[in-house]
Amino acid sequence: MTYGQIANQAGFKNYARHVGATLKKLPMDSLLPWHRVVNAKGELSFPIGSPSYEKQKLLLESEGIKFIGTKLSLADYRWGVN
Repeated sequence: MTYGQIANQAGFKNYARHVGATLKKLPMDSLLPWHRVVNAKGELSFPIGSPSYEKQKLLLESEGIKFIGTKLSLADYRWGVN
C-alpha cells in the first residue's frame, strides 16, 4: 500500500504524511508490516543506501517484490489494484 491509500482507508484523505509519521513512531518490536508501505511513486521513503532503506528493500524482496532501479511497480504490487 501507499501512505495515501492507508490514509484514505482510515478516512483521512490527504493525510499520507501523518501515516508516515505514525509508522516512524512504531516500537522496534512492532509486528505491524511497516515495510509494505511505499510512497505514491513506488519508492521507499528512506534515504537510498541508508540502513533503514536496505532493511525495507530486503524485506520486500524476500516477499517476491522486484525493483526496477529504486522503484517497484505500483501497477503490479499496489494493494487493491490487481
